[in-house]
Amino acid sequence: MPRFDLNRRQFALTVSAGLGLAALGGGSARAATTVSKVRFQSGGETLVGDLHAPVAGGLKPAVAIIGPMTYHKEQAPTQYARRLAAAGYVALAYDSRYRGESGGEPRAWENPAAKVEDLIAAVDHLASRPDVDPNRIFVLGICQGASAAVVAAADSGKVAGLATIAGHYRDHEGDIAWLTQEGYDRRLANGLAARARYQATGAVDYVLGVSQTDMNVGMPGEFVWVWYQPWADRGMWENRYAVMSDADLLTFESLSAARRLSTPWLMIHGDNCFLPDAARRSFDAVPSTTRKAMVWDDTPHLSYYDQPADIDRATARVVDWFARA
Repeated sequence: MPRFDLNRRQFALTVSAGLGLAALGGGSARAATTVSKVRFQSGGETLVGDLHAPVAGGLKPAVAIIGPMTYHKEQAPTQYARRLAAAGYVALAYDSRYRGESGGEPRAWENPAAKVEDLIAAVDHLASRPDVDPNRIFVLGICQGASAAVVAAADSGKVAGLATIAGHYRDHEGDIAWLTQEGYDRRLANGLAARARYQATGAVDYVLGVSQTDMNVGMPGEFVWVWYQPWADRGMWENRYAVMSDADLLTFESLSAARRLSTPWLMIHGDNCFLPDAARRSFDAVPSTTRKAMVWDDTPHLSYYDQPADIDRATARVVDWFARA
């Protein structure tokens, strides 16, 4: 079960380059926006996204947004896309393959390498648009989407700036802190067996995505269940997890990408967010020649998913960072 350090500490802001706070509310101008459905290709599959864009003409900066583990675009990505569009960005909230409206089989397969490819494809789609400045395309990663975002930013060559919020930064040490060694070994073995069975027979083994009581699910623990289950109850999120996902998830890491990152990076995290030590390891791994900034406060992890004041504050920091990238 994910564990959170609930010791509260005084707000701290650590920067290696100046970070001012832009206000999105109050007296600041908010652009009129539109939302349209877009489709683009990744790995031979059609991905579907909602494009939030300012009405005003001319070339605009753009942001591709990737959400948490098992996410659908209507969840946290849409919260940020709406605000970023109001701040003047073309913001793309999309479903990664195997979930939501996007294609790909089997369904509910959590494949981080595919998510990196999808995010790079989202950046490429934005770069191809006539209303987007191809030199001002950014990436925003939320929770586990932060790991894919770090890798995509390191590999794409088209990402002008990176921001991550409440990130689940993947490395082996973090996996052991998350699952324990015994839990890690069990899940990896089950995932490898499920993948072998799928490759041999085409049969997919599934468990629930979340459960209030069953710990043998994709994201165990009541804390996570309380947030995700209402989405499943409304038919807006599929509470299902392909067991073979663990063969991909638990062998994926983003720490090596952080070590070679040259894209300016803003990390928003804190002791009440998931695996704070893993966040620090990733931040510290970035080369000294790369501009980076860290906002570290006591905001609870899931507040960055749906609490308007916390999302407003985080978005303002992201907008300010991208303006300086």
